[in-house]
Amino acid sequence: MTVEHIDGQPAAFCTVRAAKLIAWLAAAATLVPVTTRTRAQYERIDLGVRPKFAITTNGGQLLVDGCPDEDWAALVRARIDTQAGPLADVQAVAERLAADGWVRVSRVAEGLFVYLVAHERGAVPDLRGVAADLAADGWRLSVQGRKVYLLPAVLTKEAALVEVMRRAGAAALAAAGDSLLDRGMLAAAELAVRPAHGELHESGWTWPNL
Repeated sequence: MTVEHIDGQPAAFCTVRAAKLIAWLAAAATLVPVTTRTRAQYERIDLGVRPKFAITTNGGQLLVDGCPDEDWAALVRARIDTQAGPLADVQAVAERLAADGWVRVSRVAEGLFVYLVAHERGAVPDLRGVAADLAADGWRLSVQGRKVYLLPAVLTKEAALVEVMRRAGAAALAAAGDSLLDRGMLAAAELAVRPAHGELHESGWTWPNL
């Protein structure tokens, strides 16, 4: 079944069984979609449920009943302002990388981080030197398939999940993910699940709760 449309065209899918399991999970627990997608990109998705809480933009946005929590957004931006270098400097780094010709798309996500999309996965160069330079300025670089993310180190999914758990009165967290940016969230959970494919699987990532 289709779960996402882009410009009116089907773009993402899940099995009917998966959709039923999502509905069951939403009824049995506090289901919290968590994504690096921007709010607009997340809102293209329809999983057949309406969770009270959702986390987008890698923790930069906390949606409550579909509306952004402005207090959380302000707190996140304050943390970034005090613990990471200017976004403009990172944009300049992204522009230099794009000038090498391997970048198809370069975007700023809600004024919080930058991501690049390569023409093809094999075209992404060795970026370890760039990552080290960014780390010294409070930023991190994550390569995931054709995408390269440049994010403030303090911008994390797990920080937003701690806030959701506080508001929901939740005592335990189970989390699932396949992205390298999910590692902190999975490590913080009592029970963590990852599929046998994707970046975490390819990197051999594991944890005692996995």
